[in-house]
Amino acid sequence: MKDVIKRFCTHRLAMAGLCVLLVELVLLFLLPLLMKLEPYEIYSGFGSAPSKEHILGTDSTGRDLFARLIYGGRTSLFVGFFSVLISFAIGVPLGMIAGFYRGIAETVIMRIADVFLSFPSMVFVLVLVSVIGSSITSATVVIGIMGWPGFARQLYGSVISVREKDYIEGARAIGTSNFVIMFRYILPNAFAPIIIAFTFGIANAVLQESGLSFLGMGVQVPEASWGNMLYAAQSVSVISSKPWMWLPPGICLLITILSINLFGDGLRDALDPKMKI
Repeated sequence: MKDVIKRFCTHRLAMAGLCVLLVELVLLFLLPLLMKLEPYEIYSGFGSAPSKEHILGTDSTGRDLFARLIYGGRTSLFVGFFSVLISFAIGVPLGMIAGFYRGIAETVIMRIADVFLSFPSMVFVLVLVSVIGSSITSATVVIGIMGWPGFARQLYGSVISVREKDYIEGARAIGTSNFVIMFRYILPNAFAPIIIAFTFGIANAVLQESGLSFLGMGVQVPEASWGNMLYAAQSVSVISSKPWMWLPPGICLLITILSINLFGDGLRDALDPKMKI
């Protein structure tokens, strides 16, 4: 662990990404308390330009865009993190079972994963959200359910390579139960790729949520997210004459996803046993 931390700390881009993410999280959760932001309150100016009263102006219905930007960031990160957590909770046990027991379990689980992966993910997510209904909860659950095959296949491959090691055979020889072997001996030694996939999955989930909201099928107004802020500003007149309505959420999405990916790259390099200092 000391070597991993040392390698990660020497990765400048990863540290930059981590610092940006920490600053962003602090701002997203402290600014509403310090500035008493109201993302749902309607003010007199409709689509007004940035001013002292409204740092980023107001949207077409008079809501403060800076307040919605902050609360939208909280929503987007919430959906990104918890949807990947759902994918993780489904995919890791299934991947472990398929890789450890092989046989029928492997065939059934991996073929189901292939079926999920055979559908265009965004199209399938749109269909499920339209059936369930558009909300923060439905977007989180649907994106999470669609993401489990990646975790399952990742862990499946790692478990297959680890299960034949000598220490696993030794554990079997002394009568250790399969449950203990899987979660005490195999999982810790096959977990590094899953941690890396988790970080990249968050960036992908944030993008998916933004795409859903931009298409009008994700987080619904008056709730704020970066995606539905872009959806509200998609007309040609707004894009050309009111950049304060779409530039801030677009820049925030770019910075957030870039920072998560840089953090994931550094974590991957730090956990790679071949990269010794």
